[in-house]
Parts: sequence; C-alpha cells; structure tokens
Amino acid sequence: MTHTDADAGPGAVPPVPPAPPATGLTAAEVAERVARGQVNDVPVRSSRSLTEIVRANVFTRFNAIIGVLWGIMLFVAPIQDSLFGFVIVANTGIGIVQEWRAKKTLDSLAVIGEVRPTVRRDGRAAEVATSGIVLDDLIEIGPGDKVAVDGTCVEADGLEIDESLLTGEADPVLKQPGDPVLSGSFVVAGGGAFQATRVGREAYAAQLAEEASRFTLVQSELRSGISTILKYVTWMMVPTAIALIISQLVVKENALKGSLARTVGGIVPMVPEGLVLLTSVAFALGVIRLGRKQCLVQELPAIEGLARVDTVCLDKTGTLTEGGMDMSALHPLDGADEDHVRAVLGALGSSDPRPNASLQAIVDACPVPGDWRCTGSLPFSSARKYSGAAVREGDAAAPRTWLLGAPDVLLAEDDPALAETGRLNEQGLRVLLLARSGRELDDPAVAEDVTPTALVVLEQRLRPDAADTLRYFAAQDVRAKVISGDNAVSVGAVAAKLGLSGGAVDARRLPAGREDMAAALDENTVFGRVTPQQKREMVGALQSRGHTVAMTGDGVNDVLALKDADIGVAMGSGSEATRAVAQIVLLDNSFATLPSVVAEGRRVIGNITRVATLFLVKTVYSVLLAALVVCWQVEYPFLPRHLTLLSTLTIGVPAFFLALAPNTERARPYFVRRVMRYAIPGGVVAALATFATYLLARHHYTGAGALEAETSAATLTLFLVSMWVLAIIARPYTWWRLTLVTAMGGIFLLVLVVPWLQHFFALRLVGVTMPWTAVAVAGAAAALLEIVWRWVGRRFPV
Repeated sequence: MTHTDADAGPGAVPPVPPAPPATGLTAAEVAERVARGQVNDVPVRSSRSLTEIVRANVFTRFNAIIGVLWGIMLFVAPIQDSLFGFVIVANTGIGIVQEWRAKKTLDSLAVIGEVRPTVRRDGRAAEVATSGIVLDDLIEIGPGDKVAVDGTCVEADGLEIDESLLTGEADPVLKQPGDPVLSGSFVVAGGGAFQATRVGREAYAAQLAEEASRFTLVQSELRSGISTILKYVTWMMVPTAIALIISQLVVKENALKGSLARTVGGIVPMVPEGLVLLTSVAFALGVIRLGRKQCLVQELPAIEGLARVDTVCLDKTGTLTEGGMDMSALHPLDGADEDHVRAVLGALGSSDPRPNASLQAIVDACPVPGDWRCTGSLPFSSARKYSGAAVREGDAAAPRTWLLGAPDVLLAEDDPALAETGRLNEQGLRVLLLARSGRELDDPAVAEDVTPTALVVLEQRLRPDAADTLRYFAAQDVRAKVISGDNAVSVGAVAAKLGLSGGAVDARRLPAGREDMAAALDENTVFGRVTPQQKREMVGALQSRGHTVAMTGDGVNDVLALKDADIGVAMGSGSEATRAVAQIVLLDNSFATLPSVVAEGRRVIGNITRVATLFLVKTVYSVLLAALVVCWQVEYPFLPRHLTLLSTLTIGVPAFFLALAPNTERARPYFVRRVMRYAIPGGVVAALATFATYLLARHHYTGAGALEAETSAATLTLFLVSMWVLAIIARPYTWWRLTLVTAMGGIFLLVLVVPWLQHFFALRLVGVTMPWTAVAVAGAAAALLEIVWRWVGRRFPV
C-alpha cells in the first residue's frame, strides 16, 4: 500500500495472500551461471567509443577534400600556402579532445545514476548492478521499479505492472504468480518478485536501455540543418571548382605551380569546415558544463530541445515540493478516539514494506500497537486515489476494512468533512481521509458509503529554490503549468506561495476534446486531481497548439507524459521508470538545475545560429568570386595563405569565442532559412566589392609585382567587409565583444606593417590611391550590408 502518484486501473484489487518467501539462488548457483555466460551482460553505452569519436571527426567528406588539396600544396607551394591544412588538423584534434571529455563526463554520470535492482540470493536481499543479474535470479520489485529482464512472477502483493511502453496499452496489468513479466515494463502499484527467464541480449530491456542512454549527435534540427547546408554547398562547389581549375590551368596558361596555388586558394574557402567542428565542440562543452552540475543528458539533442521549450509542465510532488512530508495534525471526526485512530494509521503504515513520503510521515508519527496486524492490503493508485487494508485490531474476531485516500474522492459532495478539508487545502496542506468501510476489501464497491473517521493533515516541504526557478521561467517567456494528482485547491495554494499566478482547476472537470482541453490549459496554470492518462492528454493538447513542451516528474504516474513530451526531465531520486524514458536526469534532485539546462541549450543553439552565418558568408563569397574569375577569365586574386589569414581573423577565432558566449534568446525554428537569409546577401556583397577592387587594381598596377599589389588591395577590401559582417554578428556589443573585434583588426594591421609578416603572407600595399580606393569600396559595401540586412530582417522575419 503505497501513497504515491502511481498509475493503475480502476476498481479494487483483491488482496493476494503472501507466498512463502523464496530464498533465491545460492552463491554457487550464481557462480555456475556466470561461468556458463548466463549473465545480463549487455553493454549499455552512454557515449560513443574513442574509435568512433576519432572516425567521426577525421573521416569526413570535407576533410577528404581539404586533405587532397593540402597534399598538393605541400609539394607545389611555400609552407605558408599550406597553413590551411595545419588549421584543419588542429581543429580536428580539438573536436576529438572535447568529445572525449564529454564522453568521460557522460560515462561517469551514467554510473552515478545507474539503477541497482534488488536480487534475493541465499535468502538475503541485496542490490546488484543490472549487468550482475543471472538467469533464474529472484528479483524483488515495487512501485516505480523498471523490470530489467524478462521473467515469471513468483510473488505478488497487489502487483500491477504498466506495459504501455511495450504494447501501447495504458491500463496496468494485474500480475499473479505464474504470469509473465516483460522487461521494459514498470511497476505502478503493489510489490512482488519474479524469476529471470531471459537475460542479456535475449531480453527486450537490453535494446531499450542501450537506445535510451546512447550518446547521439545527429537527431536534431540544428545538425540536420547543417547537413542540408553542407549538401547544397557540395553541389555548388563541384562545378565551380572544375570551372576554376580549367580557367587557371588551361585558359590563362600560367605557370603550373602558381596556377595550382591560386586554384586551391579558390576551392579551400568554399568549404565551411569549421562549422561542423564548432557545433560538436559547443554540444560537447554543454554536456561537460551540465555534468558539473550533476545533470545527466541521456540524449544530446535534449540540450537543443529544451532551448526551444515554451511550456514547462511541472509535477508538484518532488518538483515544487521536496520528497519528505511531516504529519502536522490529526482531526478525528464524529467523536472518533484519537488514540484508536493513530493505532489504525500505524497498522496501515506497517503493512507497506516500501512506504513513500506521505505514508512515511504517518509511520513516523503513529506507532503500531504490538498486537495489531494487517491481514490484507489494497495498493494505492492514481486512478483510484485511495488505498486500503484489512486490520485485525488486537483480539478482535474479524478484521476491519480501512481506506486512506483523497477526501473528495471517498466522500459525497455534501459531506461536512469536505468543508474542513477545503479550508486546510487553501493553506497549501495535503489532507488524507481515514475512513471505515463496511465491505470486504476485495469488493469493487468498497469505497461506497464509507464512514469518515479522521482527517490526516500533511505539511509539504517547499523546495527553497522553486520560487527563483519559476521566476526565471517567467522572465524567459516560458510558461509553467503545474499538473498534479493532489487536490486542486491545495496545489493552487502551494503554487501561490511560490509566486505562480493563475487559476486552479480540478482536472475531473476538464473537457475531453483536445481542442477544448488545449484552450483550458492556455487559460489556467494549476491543475489538480489529474490522472496519469490525463497528464499524457494534456501534453498532447499543448503540442497540438504548436507548443514545445517539457515535462518534469519523478513518479511512475509521470512516465507516459514524460515519454510523449518533447523533453522529459526526471529527478535522480525518482522512479527507475521515469529515469528510463527521460532525456535529462537531474541527479542532484535540484529543480534549480533546470534553468542551467535551458540556458545551456539557448547558448548552444543561439550561438551556433549566429556563427553559422559567418561561415556561410565565406562560402557564398568564395563560390561567387570563383564564378566571377571564370567569367572574366582572370587570375584568381588570392593565394591560400591570404584566405587562411582572413578566415582565421574574421571567422575562426571570433566564432570560437562567440559560440561559447552566454545567450538567453529562446531558440526558434527554421535554422537553415534563418542562417541563409543573411549569409547569401552578405556573401554576395562581399564578393562583388572584392572583385570590383580587384578589377580596379588590375587597371591601376602594371609591370613586375603587379599581381601581388592587386591581391593585396583585394585582400584589404575583403578583410574590411568581412570585419563588418563580424561586427554585425557580434551585436549587441559588450566589452569583450568590442575587444574581440578590435583585436582581430589590430592583428591584420600588424601583418600589413611588419616587413617579415608582409613577406610571409605576400601582402604589400603599393602607393596611396589604390589602398584608399579599396577602403572606400569596403566602406560602401559595409553601408550596403547594413541596409540590406535590416531590410531582410523586416521583409523576411522568421
């Protein structure tokens, strides 16, 4: 008999006489099965292996392209024209190291959060690792436990198991000795034990657990968007690169080495190679940061998903309130003797081997008389909202049937005891009714015409950090909905104490239709007397209106809703079932950690969207410049060293800092559209301005060294335009953002004025007219960029 919010089917469950306790396997039998390999040794990975990490970071399409070009440049050009290859090696190394760090963080957190089933061996119960279960082990289970392997029920005390994650059927199944027990299901009421019949890879749980805890990098809008962009970039690169090669090597009839160098210089910047790296690094650092706060991210895209959340559904118990409770008062009804009531409550409490917070508070306050005993029990379920027991009081000839549960469920609407209950609920107190029934415990109508005996008042402990967390969500434009199985008035009072405004609604009066329910959810904030199936329907109703929903919870009644929500967040101390289906587990049970998860997701998504524009502006202007060179039949204006310098100063270094900066803007959909609406005009303006300067320089300079002077002027224009793009992306300005932009400009100026750097990068501004012309062209392009980007923002909002 457990007073938790647990899902169960309607109607009373007949008490099952306890079976003689089985002793389980002996140590010798366990050793024998281990020797035969009959162990539940399925490897559950929380992250990719080191080999997979290296393979994923090294063997990529663009690394192959860059690698071939790098090999060519090492043979035909000075080392400074091969710098881009060393940058790629360094970037790949950074990606491998960061993901390896994230892997170690995830693995260590997975061990901390690992569930240890209780196994009976040699007549003693002990916790073992899931991988330590052997064939024929006798495994004890209770409310909230997830069935780790397939087996056959041996003992059952009102045992109800939810198999919805396997069959889709929401109604729990009552189990009797001899019934099959499926791995992947979970206990919602009662308790018992089962014998393992299939372990390891033969059990369904092996597949479920491996999928639930695998480190994933791909199933997200952000990464799929980047993949889409890279696909289109490849399509543009291939014909452009072929045309450029033909133009530089055949049509212009230049020296082979020089033509190769400028051809490679035109192809390399088309590849946005750092974008994928930066995304992986940002995600990996997000995992590491959250890991330090005892937050286990079981599926990496959950960081991204929570950044997009606009509605958080909170379960009161364990989320807004702490798990523990205190019995603050006892109100006998109709002249009932308080000592007798306490004795009954003590007997009820002693019948449950695994009392939860509310029942534990009663057990602590009400000791059971030595000669009283419980002869049968009816487990609590969220569907019934009450539990029961048959208690033999001392030398009484027959046991009495007692029920303990929600007053508004057990009593008629006009019962005077409900008025007192309402007054207590308005104070945020939790009230249970102790009532005597004249029927047998296994009577389906046991809850009808009961005699109210006492009101048990429990005081819930508010989480000290709950109010601040709710204020954070309000400030970030994330709506909070409190969904609880408790009395609506009581839940509303608790929410009010935490500063959460809005009406409290009894879920039993909510409309059944999805549209009507969604309207009621939008209008109200607090919902009480919610059944597990209703929680699931509420999540679906909110999603039907386009909301991205996160669901938090710790009890088995939350499992279905957690599974259907866009993001499921479970408490570390919650049931094993909730942790199995949740994408994020707060191992320290701190609700205050949730803002950190939201902030981390927003930082990653917002910043990657920001810096992706930088990378793709470069890709657009590189492709367009190559096309213009082919059409005009001129030498490509840049060597690889020039674009390596520009990419490092205007994209590589700034993007790294911008990608890791704080960002509280809620992530919005349509990543590709949002990025390309700025990257395309930015790249077009940069390419046209640069090529205009190059053509002017070709007419201005003649004689020996003209090509280097033309390249230097074009490089100056491209750098200044790219710096203006960076200045736009870096907004709104802070001291460190201004310092970053200024530092990049200062380094480029240093290259222009230090002789050996001029020689190293083949940059030498000749005369006064052309350099100032390059600056003027860049200034005009910057002004055009401002106009175009503001117009695009207004004309094509996303």
